[in-house]
Amino acid sequence: MQLKIMPKKKRLSAGRVPLILFLCQMISALDVPLDSKLLDDLVQPPTITQQSPKDYIIDPRENIVIQCEAKGKPPPSFSWTRNGTHFDIDKDPLVTMKAGSGTLIINIMSEGKAETYEGVYQCTARNERGAAISNNIVVRPSRSPLWTKEKLEPLTLRSGQSLVLPCRPPIGLPPAIIFWMDNSFQRLPQSERVSQGLNGDLYFSNVLPEDSREDYICYARFNHTQTIQQKQPISVKVILAKSSRERPPTFLTPEGNASNKEELRGNVLSLECIAEGLPTPVIYWIKEDGTLPINRTFYRNFQKTLQIIQVSEADSGKYQCIAKNALGVIHHTISVTVKAAPYWIMAPQNLVLSPGENGSLICRANGNPKPRISWLSNGVPIEIAPDDPSRKINGDTIIFSSVQERSSAVYQCNASNEYGYLLGNAFVNVLAEPPRILTSANTLYQVIANRPALLDCAFFGSPMPIIEWFKGTKGSALREDPYVLHENGTLEIPVAQKDSTGTYTCVARNKLGMAKNEVHLEIKDPTRIVKQPEYAVVQRGSTVSFECKVKHDHTLIPTVTWLKDNGELPSDGRFTIDKDHLVVADVSDNDGGTYTCVANTTLDNVSASAVLSVVAPTPTPAPIYDVPNPPFDLELTDQLDKSVQLSWTPGDDNNSPITKFVIEYEDAMHEAGLWHHQTEVPGTQTTAQLKLSPYVNYSFRVMAENSLGRSLPSEASEQYLTKAAEPDKNPMTVEGLGSEPDNLVITWQPLNGFESNGPGLQYKVSWRQKDGDDEWTSVVVANVSKYIVSGTPTFVPYLIKVQALNDVGFAPEPAVVMGHSGEDLPMVAPGNVHVTVVNSTLAEVHWDPVPLKSVRGHLQGYRIYYWTDQNSSKRNRRHIEKKILTFQGSKTHGMLPGLEPFSHYTLNVRVVNGKGEGPASPDRVFHTPEGVPSAPSSLKIVNPTLDSLTLEWDPPSHPNGILTEYTLKYQPINSTHELGPLVDLKIPANKTRWTLKNLNFSTRYKFYFYAQTSAGSGSQITEEAVTTVDEGKMVNPRISKLTVAAAETYANISWEYEGPEHVNFYVEYGVVGTMASRQVDIATQGWFIGLMCAVALLILILLIVCFIRRNKGGKYPVKEKEDAHADPEIQPMKEDDGTFGEYSDAEDHKPLKKGSRTPSDRTVKKEDSDDSLVDYGEGVNGQFNEDGSFIGQYSGKKEKEPAEGNESSEAPSPVNAMNSFV
Repeated sequence: MQLKIMPKKKRLSAGRVPLILFLCQMISALDVPLDSKLLDDLVQPPTITQQSPKDYIIDPRENIVIQCEAKGKPPPSFSWTRNGTHFDIDKDPLVTMKAGSGTLIINIMSEGKAETYEGVYQCTARNERGAAISNNIVVRPSRSPLWTKEKLEPLTLRSGQSLVLPCRPPIGLPPAIIFWMDNSFQRLPQSERVSQGLNGDLYFSNVLPEDSREDYICYARFNHTQTIQQKQPISVKVILAKSSRERPPTFLTPEGNASNKEELRGNVLSLECIAEGLPTPVIYWIKEDGTLPINRTFYRNFQKTLQIIQVSEADSGKYQCIAKNALGVIHHTISVTVKAAPYWIMAPQNLVLSPGENGSLICRANGNPKPRISWLSNGVPIEIAPDDPSRKINGDTIIFSSVQERSSAVYQCNASNEYGYLLGNAFVNVLAEPPRILTSANTLYQVIANRPALLDCAFFGSPMPIIEWFKGTKGSALREDPYVLHENGTLEIPVAQKDSTGTYTCVARNKLGMAKNEVHLEIKDPTRIVKQPEYAVVQRGSTVSFECKVKHDHTLIPTVTWLKDNGELPSDGRFTIDKDHLVVADVSDNDGGTYTCVANTTLDNVSASAVLSVVAPTPTPAPIYDVPNPPFDLELTDQLDKSVQLSWTPGDDNNSPITKFVIEYEDAMHEAGLWHHQTEVPGTQTTAQLKLSPYVNYSFRVMAENSLGRSLPSEASEQYLTKAAEPDKNPMTVEGLGSEPDNLVITWQPLNGFESNGPGLQYKVSWRQKDGDDEWTSVVVANVSKYIVSGTPTFVPYLIKVQALNDVGFAPEPAVVMGHSGEDLPMVAPGNVHVTVVNSTLAEVHWDPVPLKSVRGHLQGYRIYYWTDQNSSKRNRRHIEKKILTFQGSKTHGMLPGLEPFSHYTLNVRVVNGKGEGPASPDRVFHTPEGVPSAPSSLKIVNPTLDSLTLEWDPPSHPNGILTEYTLKYQPINSTHELGPLVDLKIPANKTRWTLKNLNFSTRYKFYFYAQTSAGSGSQITEEAVTTVDEGKMVNPRISKLTVAAAETYANISWEYEGPEHVNFYVEYGVVGTMASRQVDIATQGWFIGLMCAVALLILILLIVCFIRRNKGGKYPVKEKEDAHADPEIQPMKEDDGTFGEYSDAEDHKPLKKGSRTPSDRTVKKEDSDDSLVDYGEGVNGQFNEDGSFIGQYSGKKEKEPAEGNESSEAPSPVNAMNSFV
């Protein structure tokens, strides 16, 4: 087992070992302040922490303050230069230096002039370890000069002509902001026809009579001095022409067909085209050799101005503006060249080294043209600075080798071109310090069991100390699970147990000495609620009690608090708390809700809740209640920017008092049709003062609520549009994650339209490296949710902030979040991979962790690929199935479970970060020992005889080794399923068939069969078989006491059996019944169907003959017989019952008289039955039908036996038989 190291992320300079200060600090003294205990005797070169801007424009009416703040140990002293020479502040009584800093205060309010102190200033902060210098600060007083006196003649034009009113403001510092107004200080309206140019002039594409006025006034506002200067008014008179001739466009500015424009990287590129013509031309923009950047392009001044923010070299090219009206189109091409003042690629970073170590300072900048890099040491050009043998300059890099304490200095990197310069200070501080432990001695830590315990050991030393932890007074260093040692010295016990209690010692060592500190850990039992409050339903007016019994560590004192609906209990005498109980007396409807018991100690807390439902004691008849009718008559009064008063008239409460009114609003501008909750007021109130947000088109509606529910909404109020304001919040969920190794993707959740507070919602995105001295880089983007920063170093922490702004102004300063630039694949494979085989299915793998710098991302863990080489000769090795196990975090060992015994395995290990896997370690081969085999693949019993059974089987599919033998166990099973004695038999491993002899006849046996290797016995397979029966000893089976119990839809049959065991029983059943049922069966017989067909044919022939005879007027025998013997019993066929009256059947050819019998040979025989019934005999009653239904009695009478009752007084006709069948 190894100690797990959990590193923190930091940037290290190449070729050196970093010095770790308190809590793994001091990569940069600017970012991580030193512990106060170290400041007393730890030296540090100066660092400039605050300075005035390079171009510092001052207000000449106020004192001049030039800032210069620095830190260091010992505290630095300050000096200044002015215009390149020493500035002796002691000789000027108006100049003082702020105590404890280098900030200059020049008192010009009492006397003196600001112009006297105009110049270039530079601050130097110096102590024994070096000197840091500020930027060159150019101090200039702001100027707001007046317009020169001039006499402006009135202008007279005809309608349709173009016009340019010049402004030509005086040159001020900084430049003035220009706008046109009238004598009433009202801004002059502008449009596509009339607009102000970037130079301040007012352009008219064509004039109209309404443009006539005498007070066109150009104003210049100088923000720095808060002054406004105005030009003399210009008078314009437009005469209406009888007819204005239309004309194609021509450009008022710029002139000609082409022009050039140069802009600096990072600035706003503004291109302008203003055209005249009649009708008014429309302006369009294109980029000839590319497309306009979507998120950085904006159109101003009615499309006449094209602006691209955060312009870069890629924006260079030719831009074309197109002016078009109904009479023609003109073009103007602007060639844009983007230059760049120097900007940092890698600013120099502070170095903290111990004697003998190596390091480097890197200063890389870019620009257009390429900047020149020069170095200074302690503010002096390095060419003339004192020589340092440990220092070697190589262009933009200074390499230090085997530094000593005298190597400490502050170096300045200057990157400059014709458009500006960058100046970066970075110190080299060489320290030799023995270890110190900063955590207080004998600190006591108390932790709840099964929770993490963190024991601090804040340390400092140079070179970096090695930290070890010990438990108790004796024993070795803690190098096994479950301990985790963090790089800042903290010892973590992820899951503290009772046996974790004790004294722990932290030891810090380096070559200069050792320091140690003891802390104490106590593990406490967790607080538990052993009896929780339970759900209760009580009647109004009764008493309810909730119980909450708490168990806790005896050394901790808990406090138990009761809450109702997550708030305090009502201050009511009906609520009483008695030890473990909460009692509520005289319960009312308002007492219903959720009651929570909270038990708190100094280390933990637990809670449990129960719901109380209050019901009426007994329901009584009452009037019909309903929800209220909706309110009406809504009115808005006292309309202010951020509030309005709403009043309404309540609707009928429908016999239930209104308890509250709910007010909702709709924003017709941003979310039309969607209503939001605004507020609630008591039911006795009919007005409400509503707070409003800026730039929202409000409508309101009101709903009334009583105990039965909520009314329908009222009609919407009139609309009320509030004024715009700056945003009052910034985007949420700001994150910075790289999608590629060289970028940073900044994302955020945009504000919705309601939150924008005004038009023109945009976002200012700012970022800078966390561990650097560089300033914030900012860009303003449109209303999007993502911005990608390109060209970043791989996996570097960044500070990020996103600020909302609109046309009115900026939101408050946003919170700073930390993100990381993109990850890249790890570069190094884990080393020293070795495998320990634990057993036949388990192996343990160990490896050394890779250097954190090589991970190049968030360390997610290590991944093991392993595969078996068995049967590799039979398959293509490229298709070998590899298994993967991933171990999270910085673990350096892991177990491989589920291995195949008696196999050859190969594995390798790779490190994993958020980007993916690193290279694989060299393959390691290991072998698993034999294991127990699987069960035999099959077991069959064949050729059973009276006294023997033959067993056949297939070997195990997974022998997991070399089979040594098979084991067969068997035992007889009697008729009551009891097992007999067990016989154990060993069978050679090369057998797959075995015959057992001398067994008992007609006996069931159960077999247990398994294989064995040297590792032991495998899984068994079981089977059962029966020897054959000895026919000489068979007992004839006998069934007796057969009983049948019939019900309406089923029948129960039972019997007793004597004879051999293991036999099957078969039940035959059929249907017996009455004469009517026999008719059904007869009607389905072939002979009966044939007979009926013959009778029908004879009747048809007879009817034809009778018809012929009657038509001849003669008589025929049958007719004579009918006339002579009018027997009432002999009737023709009746329609109602379908029987024949006059004609005989096919057997005796006699008339069918009432009372005649059907011959008995129509009885259904056994061989004719479809359901295997016995013969129907006289007096045999059927009990049971195939479908389980009871049929009734069926009689099979003897021939010519007298009929009983009316049932047999008439012979059944064939038609009746067929009807019965149907």
